[in-house]
Amino acid sequence: MNLHQFAETHEVTNQPPSLDGINLYRIDLPLQEWSHRYGAGWAQSRIDTYGALAGGPLMAAGFLANQNKPVFVSHDRYGNRIDLVEFHPAYHELMRTAVEHGLPSLPWTDPQPGAHVARAAMSYLHSQAEAGSGCPLTMTFASVPALKIQPDLAEIWLPKILATEYDPRNVGISHKAGVTIGMAMTEKQGGTDVRANTTRAYPVGATGPGQAYELVGHKWFCSAPMCDAFLTLAQTDKGLTCFLLPRHRPDDSRNQFYVQRLKNKLGNWSNASSEVEFRGALVWMVGEEGRGVPTIIEMVAMTRFDCMVGSSALMRQALTQAAHHCAHRSVGGRVLSEQPLMQNVLADLALESEAALALTMRMGRALDHLQDSQEGRFARLVTAVGKYWICKRAPAMINEAAECMGGAGYVEETILPRLYREAPVNSTWEGSGNVQCLDVLRALSKEPGVLDALFDELGDGHGDKRLAAHIVHLKAAFKDTTDIQYRARQLTEDIAIGLQAKLLLEAGNASVSDGFIASRLAASGRVYGTLPRGVDVEALVARSSPQVG
Repeated sequence: MNLHQFAETHEVTNQPPSLDGINLYRIDLPLQEWSHRYGAGWAQSRIDTYGALAGGPLMAAGFLANQNKPVFVSHDRYGNRIDLVEFHPAYHELMRTAVEHGLPSLPWTDPQPGAHVARAAMSYLHSQAEAGSGCPLTMTFASVPALKIQPDLAEIWLPKILATEYDPRNVGISHKAGVTIGMAMTEKQGGTDVRANTTRAYPVGATGPGQAYELVGHKWFCSAPMCDAFLTLAQTDKGLTCFLLPRHRPDDSRNQFYVQRLKNKLGNWSNASSEVEFRGALVWMVGEEGRGVPTIIEMVAMTRFDCMVGSSALMRQALTQAAHHCAHRSVGGRVLSEQPLMQNVLADLALESEAALALTMRMGRALDHLQDSQEGRFARLVTAVGKYWICKRAPAMINEAAECMGGAGYVEETILPRLYREAPVNSTWEGSGNVQCLDVLRALSKEPGVLDALFDELGDGHGDKRLAAHIVHLKAAFKDTTDIQYRARQLTEDIAIGLQAKLLLEAGNASVSDGFIASRLAASGRVYGTLPRGVDVEALVARSSPQVG
């Protein structure tokens, strides 16, 4: 008997074909439709190119960047303090590709209609490959409107912020063609309450906007500490003020910016988040003294939008993996995606993903038309509404997608564990859920025209009685101001669902809009997979499933 014949115990069967190298844009019909709908049709070839990169080399780089976390090096071998964070080459590949394709710069360098939508679509694809690198990309993108408030600083920094060249070297701005920007806002004692910050700014000479100061204090969270400069907040005699802090002084010496340690985080592993101290760090004032929050809010609005983009992307990639697995995996002699209960689950996940994408792309359209007062008010409100709702929905949705894959969705060889770990960061960063909901109330009650803009957008229900009833209920809820803060989450949820239903109705795909409204406005399911009878689950599953092998 030849014992070697028993070395192979079984043939591998009933496994899905690999998705390695797939173009993430070409398998995503909802993304194609929504990006076209809101004005980015002209950028289709750019988005398509990025879809191929995201599903191919960037997807592989994402796994490597997470397997090889950034490492903090405080001193060199001679004992000199250097405060460096070292990254795996895969992280630099992710950053370089994104910068070269204009992810931090496109709407600012080519501000035609649809530019924000096109950039959001490419960021959506990038985040499916690896979301951690999205943090410095987002902050660099979002720094532009804040820096424009201070023209003398903008003249120096914006050409290099907007350049499509990635240069990770630890050298001063004068030696670089392209730079990245970070932010450092929160402190130990305040967190979201930045007005409790104690970091102090001392004038070097003349005072006021554009002038040099030195900072003494700390920041509890400084994301991407290897950026070339940071927008930060500190106290002056007139109150909380915004400053730009470069890593290097004009003479190329290192600034008095000290990394204390890197955060050991739940997810977001490829990105370095840190605690830092300022020991006389040289900075320049951005905007009016004492008006730091209104100045920095120009940046925060854009970073909150990217939280919507990022969470939508995580949901889409989770759906892609689950739908693909179920399309090729048989249980009891039947393909999973053809079994009624699994169809219910997958269709429900598809509705959640597309509704998130629709609201995100609609927000992108508003950013492309801020000169229109209606769009400006819409953006002011939906930045908070969308950031709250989409980011809140992502973790549970990703968990359900992983469950569709059984044990295969729980192991690190798949991307699902990383997606799940990543999901909470978007709901926490840039203001947690309560902060967003209170901001919704602030916008609606204190900014003229925002409430009218909301109901102008919602309309009369677009011929759907269920949506019309929801809008009537929402109007009544806002007229009753009793305990309105207590109800702020419910009100924000109702706004979000109403807007998503309206957008899906407008788009004209009846299987999508009917399924969403029947399950979100008329039904009472508490978990995914509880769609009511009559929903066209087969059409919904087919719409969101990659056609591979």
